[in-house]
Amino acid sequence: MPAEQEKHTAHRALVDSILTGSGRTSPGQRAAAFYNVGVEPAVKPLVEKVATRPTHVTEADFAAARAAGLSEDQIFELVIAAAVGQSTRLYEAGLAALDEADH
Repeated sequence: MPAEQEKHTAHRALVDSILTGSGRTSPGQRAAAFYNVGVEPAVKPLVEKVATRPTHVTEADFAAARAAGLSEDQIFELVIAAAVGQSTRLYEAGLAALDEADH
């Protein structure tokens, strides 16, 4: 398998694990964070910041999620889903740009 295909396969396995694997949050909650759509109001500011402005994440964002009843494990899973979702969008946009440049 070529190196690029191995990278794509590994990335797809990571995304599949986040979206469908077992966890403390439901697959629906993780998908909402991954796609940054339909996120529960209590964690929406945190998820949006992780995805679009990670340097603006504060302890208050985590405190709001904990105050809404989410455990540390649940918050961790949603943060990872949001970060990998955003990086996936950037990765796919980069691949599309490279493909377009080659043609």
